[in-house]
Amino acid sequence: MSPKTEPPGEDAEGLEVRKRILGAALSAFMEGGYAQTSTLEIATRARVSKRELYSLFGNKEAMLVACITERAQRIKAPADLPAIHDREMLAKVLSAFGTKLLTETTDPVVVAVFRLAVSEAVNAPKVAHALDSIARKPTRDSLRTIMANARSTGLLAGEPDAMTQTFLGLLWGDLMTGLLLQAINRPSTSEIARRASEASTAFLRLYPKPG
Repeated sequence: MSPKTEPPGEDAEGLEVRKRILGAALSAFMEGGYAQTSTLEIATRARVSKRELYSLFGNKEAMLVACITERAQRIKAPADLPAIHDREMLAKVLSAFGTKLLTETTDPVVVAVFRLAVSEAVNAPKVAHALDSIARKPTRDSLRTIMANARSTGLLAGEPDAMTQTFLGLLWGDLMTGLLLQAINRPSTSEIARRASEASTAFLRLYPKPG
């Protein structure tokens, strides 16, 4: 694994200050809402000056986008997906993909970021865009690649976009809605694995091998 690179011109101390500001900002946004949270409150929580805060982020919206960007990286699909030669392997890949996606996305902090993005879509439109472009789109693109490759090797018959949408629908159901509304608890590790496996099985029943 390659070492994590630091942003140009930012030393370890600067990175620590940045991390502290983002943690303080996210906590303040989650507790009081985006519109009601002042930069002074964030600076006070992070134990930095407002000047230092502005020099790193520019404005409050940039801080919220940075909070989302940092956490959205966790739910990106892996780039090194294995080659798929048969439907048994396809089932395993889809199940593993679904397990990772559910595990990362149902994390309480990530759900809170989603909830924040939804609630602040009008006040801070860049937030929703960041969440979509950094997290949702790459995940869907990775899943679409799996579907396209499976179709090209004769394992599936269907349009990759439609198959992607179908699998995600089977995987999620109304789980995210329940989490956003705080109507249900986060599923356990075993429940997530079972849900991903059942989604994979149901998907392959809907899309049999051509011919």
